[in-house]
Amino acid sequence: MAKNVIIIGAAGRDFHNFNTFFRGNKDYNVVAFTAAQIPDIDGRKYPTELAGKEYPAGIPIFAQEELPELIKKHNVDVCVFAYSDVHYTTIMGVSAIVNAAGADFWLLGTKETMIKSTKPVIAIGATRTGCGKSQTSRRVIEVLVEMGLKPVAVRHPMPYGDLVKQRVQRFATVEDLKKHDCTIEEMEEYEPHVVTERNVIYAGVDYEEILRAAEKDPDGCDVIIWDGGNNDFPFYTPDLTIGVVDPLRPNAEVSYYPGEVVARISDVICINKIDSASLDDINTVRKNIESINPKAIVVDAASYLTVDKPELIRGKKILVVEDGPTLTHGNMKIGAGTIAALKHGAGELVDPRPYAVGKLQDTFKQYPDIGVLLPAMGYGEQQIRDLEKTIENTPCDAVVIGTPIDLGRIVKIKQPTVKVGYELQEIGYPNFEGILRDFCKKHNLIK
Repeated sequence: MAKNVIIIGAAGRDFHNFNTFFRGNKDYNVVAFTAAQIPDIDGRKYPTELAGKEYPAGIPIFAQEELPELIKKHNVDVCVFAYSDVHYTTIMGVSAIVNAAGADFWLLGTKETMIKSTKPVIAIGATRTGCGKSQTSRRVIEVLVEMGLKPVAVRHPMPYGDLVKQRVQRFATVEDLKKHDCTIEEMEEYEPHVVTERNVIYAGVDYEEILRAAEKDPDGCDVIIWDGGNNDFPFYTPDLTIGVVDPLRPNAEVSYYPGEVVARISDVICINKIDSASLDDINTVRKNIESINPKAIVVDAASYLTVDKPELIRGKKILVVEDGPTLTHGNMKIGAGTIAALKHGAGELVDPRPYAVGKLQDTFKQYPDIGVLLPAMGYGEQQIRDLEKTIENTPCDAVVIGTPIDLGRIVKIKQPTVKVGYELQEIGYPNFEGILRDFCKKHNLIK
């Protein structure tokens, strides 16, 4: 008889694990997904159009809190943990719940879940959310374009809407973000790619179909760039893996799942934020990398900030809006906006918590250590409106925007705004230009 399975996820790796390992596999019957981390993604179904003919009614998605009851109700044999940016203590706590309810606890690895491309693949991952992976991806693409190549990026999934419509998505312009009804989190990842007009980026739900579409992109494709999410390992078999580590959160590279997997499989480790971390923390990260992956090439880098209107900051009451996931499950206490505000002499950082409304109140309750910052939460229309109202309510002279999107396009901001940008800047050698040139020669992409 087929074993009954629950996949424990967050609308990303869980769907991919189903597609690559469980879909069409007669040895297993997936009875449910559970959802965590992201608000309002439970209560849906993984539709039959994606699940396959074995699941004519689709597969229901429940809140992770219901896991023990679901295991008993459906006589579940195996629970597969399939989301990322999770401390080892947390993941083993989930395993205890699963085992206590009578089921086995699984973690699927690279062999069962990676898909092989017909193009060379450069994968960029990280050991935590907010390490600087996205800016590293943009830097890699910049170098490849300067070599005359056509990279096509594929982003780790964020399918929070209609899963059938989101099966395969292609983003080439800012207008495509609206076309696909993107959340703020999705825009934070896609928009920086498309505004450069250097490349397109794909995403969605079915990553076999997405890969084949990217390989045949109408504008051409020489190399696939896997732009990973959270601290997950790649969905595609990489020919070069770059892992980004964060010395502002030392030891995360050996205490978070699956960030340590990323650190162990990386050919290149980029130690980012050297300009803002302490020497002791930088050395701790170096020591950990040397211990678990001594063969990796180590690139030192800074997260270079740009501020469009610094004169609006000095001596003023400032509300800082930061990238949402970095502050929530990423556990960061500061972001690019905060660093820029302090660097340019803000008189006061205004606490938005007394002025938060709706779902943002829930966010602050769930993540009480966020502090004097406003996460740009926008997983749905209600959250976006709550974000807009919270900004409007907060008494400040200016709003410093540390999220990488044009937030004013999404929400109306009555106060003056200051936009903070951040790009990766290598320090010394080795650097990505040399590493990528060697890679491209090896794969006959350049002479």
